[in-house]
Amino acid sequence: MTIWDLDTPSLLIDLDRMEANLDRAADYASKHGLCLRPHTKTHKSPLVAGMQLDRKAVGLTVAKVGEAEVMATDRVPSLLVAYPIWGDTKWERLIEVAKRVPVTVALDSRECAEGIHRYASRAGVEVGILLEADLGMERCGVPPSKHLVALGNAISNLSWLRLDGILFYPGHVSPAVEGSERKMLHLQRDVERLLQRFRRADLPTKIVSGGSTPTLYHSHRVRGMTEIRPGTYVFNDCMQVAAGSCTWHDCAATVMTTVVSVSEGGRAVVDGGSKTFTSDTIGADGDTTYGRVVGMPAARFHRMSEEHGMLDLTACPGPRPRIGQRMRIIPNHVCVTVNMHEMAHGIRGETVERSWPVAARGKIQ
Repeated sequence: MTIWDLDTPSLLIDLDRMEANLDRAADYASKHGLCLRPHTKTHKSPLVAGMQLDRKAVGLTVAKVGEAEVMATDRVPSLLVAYPIWGDTKWERLIEVAKRVPVTVALDSRECAEGIHRYASRAGVEVGILLEADLGMERCGVPPSKHLVALGNAISNLSWLRLDGILFYPGHVSPAVEGSERKMLHLQRDVERLLQRFRRADLPTKIVSGGSTPTLYHSHRVRGMTEIRPGTYVFNDCMQVAAGSCTWHDCAATVMTTVVSVSEGGRAVVDGGSKTFTSDTIGADGDTTYGRVVGMPAARFHRMSEEHGMLDLTACPGPRPRIGQRMRIIPNHVCVTVNMHEMAHGIRGETVERSWPVAARGKIQ
């Protein structure tokens, strides 16, 4: 089968590019003595997770219990749920996963810890805990202070929880953004100070988990960090190119669409809109776009409705696309885009080598 045999819109994964992305990250982690625990939020597939484990990933990262349930296969050595899990239904499901695969949870409150402990003690299952520190992202996490140490001391007294260390997410640091070097230096300083606080309090720092795709290849600069959790690196996207963390050649995922309408004024409409691509935009001052058309960089994917993608082709040289023509588009944010598709098709050149279900699609609970 070739890509031309697929119906559209179709999610295509260039296997050569994906494998190169996986190899590069694995080689980097090995060279710098960092454990690689990739986040599955991007690919949402046990098949792709297996490729990461084949490259000596120490385990997998997930966000929600639903993702953990999908990824908890026999070959997965451990799972990190990098999200504060709350509620009886979720705690019960979490412990069922922990019966199958060793589980660690990142959290930032005693309330979440006590809920997990209650269900863990009933089942006789130990759950690892990482305390989430807010080192500048201003999302989840406790600022590095005596309050974080106090939370660590409280969790240490919960017998069915095992405090292993610290987690942080440096999503506020991007190499291509002005001031990134200053933010990276602040991050280095904050991690060092946090580790000093924990060690003075005799709290464990066996695991110091950080990392992101934009900071992936700068991770060795953060002294004391032991593992990294990049996710988007597996496919990359327009946002990662804009962030300076990859090139267009590193973008493995495209959405193949079909032109369904054209106009004399230089507009084409493809059969993929907001239900196919993420609504995340790139650009400013009214010049926002929703993706990059492969082989036609001057095209502007500038408008969407639910099922329509509007392309402005007035700046494109050469003949205009015709109705029925296929166009491949690199999405702005590949994680959200993948979550909208039931199947992914792995290709080499124009040959479809294998297809797989996006098994963790929609697992938001």
